[in-house]
Amino acid sequence: MVYVSLAVALVASVVLTPIVRRLAFRIGAVDAPNYRKVHQKIMPRLGGLAIFISFLMGLAILRPASPPFESSLMPLSLVLGATVIVITGILDDKYEISAKAKMLGQFIAASIVVFLGGVQIDFINLPFDNGILNFGFLSIPLTLLWIVGITNAVNLIDGLDGLAAGVSTIALITLATMAFIMGNGFVLAVAAILACSTIGFLFFNFHPAKIFMGDTGALFLGFMIAVLSLLGFKNLTLVSFIIPVILLGVPISDTFFAIVRRVRNKQKWSDPDKSHLHHCLMKMGFSHRQTVLIIYGIAAMFGVAAIIFSMAKLWGAILLITVILVALELFVEVIGLAGKNYRPLINLVKMFSK
Repeated sequence: MVYVSLAVALVASVVLTPIVRRLAFRIGAVDAPNYRKVHQKIMPRLGGLAIFISFLMGLAILRPASPPFESSLMPLSLVLGATVIVITGILDDKYEISAKAKMLGQFIAASIVVFLGGVQIDFINLPFDNGILNFGFLSIPLTLLWIVGITNAVNLIDGLDGLAAGVSTIALITLATMAFIMGNGFVLAVAAILACSTIGFLFFNFHPAKIFMGDTGALFLGFMIAVLSLLGFKNLTLVSFIIPVILLGVPISDTFFAIVRRVRNKQKWSDPDKSHLHHCLMKMGFSHRQTVLIIYGIAAMFGVAAIIFSMAKLWGAILLITVILVALELFVEVIGLAGKNYRPLINLVKMFSK
């Protein structure tokens, strides 16, 4: 039955995407080119609707009230929250609603899975002295911020053909792999079905794209990845809690250094610019397709690192995260992701090499 649901999600996505493409043109959900964007012609958005519908079709095959689903409320809250997110994305793709309105939709969706589905980061087991860090009254706010933050992080990397869809697919496949290792049937099934839905969409979204996923897709994928990562790794050790951060390394690091860049330039953190990861790589001379494939490779390395990290002992995990952070910082400084003059580690190395 699981294989049937995966096949249904994949085929449905391939069939539905051209239909949604025509619908996007008909209702005016299109993306016009401007100075910040790479595409040179009007493109249909709304592609995330095809991903969402095909995901629901695949999910329906497995009957959420039965195994591998852990409860009837969790699938229900996940679908309801995702529906709110998709409606928010559709409104933005069609009418370009305000940032406050989009944020409201995201918090409503996150609240549904938190209060109805019971998704919360209650505590973390500390690796030293067998201690426990209880979040108490901060549990719900931290969970809401995590979901909204990751939702927006995926949206921020949606700047090139196939970029957000491909990076999300890699994250979902990694999540499914780790869920299989940990025996979490719910996360495994949902992540695999969503990955198949996104792969089907990529046939039309990879460069040169015929349709964009729009905020409908980027917000939906970000929301789902955020929730699934919590379901797979909540209430574990402090080291294990870092796993979803590594898994989502591309969108999280791009978002973090975008904020650093804007603070250094005395801009609002929400101000758009043309200095994201994909912009920096293209400025270095890489083509559109090469840039996307490079970021796919980076996302895959983060995924492999997350899997290794989950199986490593404490000190091995600490060593791995140290190597990742140093390598990431060097990469950021070389490509100028945080700004042209941001090179603290490189300058430090030069100072000691003299």
